[in-house]
Amino acid sequence: MRRTGYVFTQRYLLHDPGAWHPERPDRLKAIHRALEEGDLLELLVLLKPGDAPLKWVERLHTPDYVKRFQQACEQGRQTFMAADCGICRDSYQTALLAVGGVMLAVEAVMGGQVDNAFCAVRPPGHHAERDRAMGFCFFNNVALGAVYALEHFGLARVAIIDWDVHHGNGTQHLFEADPRVFYVSLHEDPRYCYPGTGYRREEGKGPGQGFTLNLPFPPHSNDRDYLTVLEKEALPRLTQFAPQFVFISAGFDAHANDPLAHMNLSREGYREMGRLLLELAQETAGGRLVTVLEGGYNLEVLEECVEDHVRLLLGIPYDHF
Repeated sequence: MRRTGYVFTQRYLLHDPGAWHPERPDRLKAIHRALEEGDLLELLVLLKPGDAPLKWVERLHTPDYVKRFQQACEQGRQTFMAADCGICRDSYQTALLAVGGVMLAVEAVMGGQVDNAFCAVRPPGHHAERDRAMGFCFFNNVALGAVYALEHFGLARVAIIDWDVHHGNGTQHLFEADPRVFYVSLHEDPRYCYPGTGYRREEGKGPGQGFTLNLPFPPHSNDRDYLTVLEKEALPRLTQFAPQFVFISAGFDAHANDPLAHMNLSREGYREMGRLLLELAQETAGGRLVTVLEGGYNLEVLEECVEDHVRLLLGIPYDHF
């Protein structure tokens, strides 16, 4: 069995974007409960995060933006920069803690404490731009984890595979000119789905040209659609790139039962995508893989898919699922 880290703290529940908001604390409560009831917590290495140092957050976000976010929370405002970015007084500290959780997971993997890790963090991050909050996101957790792996540990190549149903505009834009990061996004066609970016023609810029691969799918696409494109198009490119560390931006909102999109993935589809990406990490990165929670708003789906994913990371055979 592999050693799998689990980044979680009750402090992640303190970010309250509003009673109406789909990105609610109950998401993490459901995940934690599922892992507990599935007898998985005792098998995991609990990683207790601290706040990310500002010098790392400001590696990708402007100091002015960070300060404005902090002040908005301290002032007790209810939103920050966008109507769907609900905040409370604890949101800034919780967002720092989310980044800190991903950085801790990278440290644990690079230091050999664990083989891989699942980060049950919130608020999510992949829509966060350098100086703009968007789509429930404030700091780009996975992007900051990638920079930490590259610049603190001296890696040369990392990959981020984003299977959230919404395109990770923030992650793409932060790295589109950076050939050290191969960003792959599988998402609903931007003509029909937020945030309206992620067309195939978006392939990176300058030295990063060719290191962004957008794979948009028409509404109601299913497991076979996703897996065919992942196996035939994404994985050959990723294998050629040979990442030394693999990150998954794991949104579970392309599931057929998710309320915020129009896709038809199943529990089995997510399980198979996870298996393929774990194999990639084993082939090119010595198994180094960190999964970072993004979206997913049906609690039952979250419970099932995250439990499956964690079992996969641990190396529990399918017949024990």
